[in-house]
Amino acid sequence: MARPHILVVGNEPSTVHSVNSLLARNSYNTEAVAFGAPAVARIYSDPLPDLVLLELGNDRSEGLETLQRFLQLRPALKVIVLSKVGGSRRVVEAIRIGADDYVTLPFGEFELLQLLKRHVNTDPEADAYAKESVGEVGGDHFFISASPIMQKVRLQAELLANIDVPVLIVGESGTGKEVTAHLIHKLSARSDRRLLKINCAALPGELLENALFGYERGVFTGAKRTKAGKFELCDNGTILLDEVADMSANLQAKLLHVLEDQQFFRLGGEATIEVDVRILASTNVDIQQAIAEGRFREDLYYRLSAFTILLPPLRERQEEIPVLLHHSMQRIAAQYSRVPLPFSTRLMDACLHYAWPGNIRELQNFVKRYVVMADEGTAIGELQANQRSKMVNVDTVPEPTLQPALPTPDSVLTPEERARDLKFLVRNRKDETEIQAITKALAETNWNRTRAARLLHISYRSLLYKIQQHGINRVSASRIAPFLNNGESAT
Repeated sequence: MARPHILVVGNEPSTVHSVNSLLARNSYNTEAVAFGAPAVARIYSDPLPDLVLLELGNDRSEGLETLQRFLQLRPALKVIVLSKVGGSRRVVEAIRIGADDYVTLPFGEFELLQLLKRHVNTDPEADAYAKESVGEVGGDHFFISASPIMQKVRLQAELLANIDVPVLIVGESGTGKEVTAHLIHKLSARSDRRLLKINCAALPGELLENALFGYERGVFTGAKRTKAGKFELCDNGTILLDEVADMSANLQAKLLHVLEDQQFFRLGGEATIEVDVRILASTNVDIQQAIAEGRFREDLYYRLSAFTILLPPLRERQEEIPVLLHHSMQRIAAQYSRVPLPFSTRLMDACLHYAWPGNIRELQNFVKRYVVMADEGTAIGELQANQRSKMVNVDTVPEPTLQPALPTPDSVLTPEERARDLKFLVRNRKDETEIQAITKALAETNWNRTRAARLLHISYRSLLYKIQQHGINRVSASRIAPFLNNGESAT
């Protein structure tokens, strides 16, 4: 098997020399180039590097600009950034751009070699990197990173834990936003202090304001004593504002003030209260749409989203389903003092082909019912019934009222009519071509959607929309892959 080829990119001679020497001693093919044009030209030459070690350098823009250029030209290129102590913000930006991992300078030989084993497939069977990673993050919360995309989320959380900036966690309901917040808090310097969560959608405006900022005695009927709010209680700790997009306009303004000045007044109070609180926020709504509709302040969004973590729905990380099922089974069976039940091939197949619209929360509730009922047939029937309920039942569609003739929709054309309908044929071919192009790009980038979007020359949001529109997931992609490979070999 050919030795992996590593390209070292940097302008610091001592760093480049030490990395090259270390790699050579451990049987890697290695070469070094400087930032800028030489580095860009090199990634177009043979042999193509299996991985790039990129020094970020002292100049904030130099290394990051080189990384951005690399990934524009070669979206599937694997890049690990090298950063000096204190360069955490640059590392965060590098991960945002698309770097696969990072290592802090100076580093130990063992540390770098372990990192290379994660990202260079020298021997896939001997790769000891834990694909199925389950980590307890406090209380009854577990962070599971059994897929490349969730391993990337964990890496982002590790980086952000050490940088005291607000983080916005975005994802559908049940995707693990609260667990991700717990992970960031656990890995941070504030881990020995409180993490308090408040659901901004669960309380009316006035009650939410009281809960966040507290109130003075006698300010309203029933206020028999002064009460501290969540921000006071979280001093030197972390607060999670769940469903932050549902906060009223008045409270958004007060929250912006806290973010800017780290101080506020209790309701009815006159004394300024200063706090040191790390703010994490989460939402399942389209923030950009909420801003456009005037429901969310744009200035607050930019303060909250110093870094944004996007959590994919479970249907886009199906390789995690078996891990989640087995982990949930062990935990829930112990909770109910039951013997853990097995997942047969038939049941596991039904779980893998189910869309899980409620994501991890729905999966955990499904396992809970399976543990209680202890009936595999009932469990499979539940999944099939839920799947069918999402489909349109044509027998229940009412008879249409008479309307002037309109162009015939594709959905009501007979097969014979479709074969002659040019508009349908063109649209159908366009959809097929789109699906194949997106599937191929996702496969080439190991389902890294940021890189796939660059490869396709479309925005990240457009790619997410098209993945959802065409129902593309790893199962469907695996079925298409042989045809794509055949098509490539035939040309």
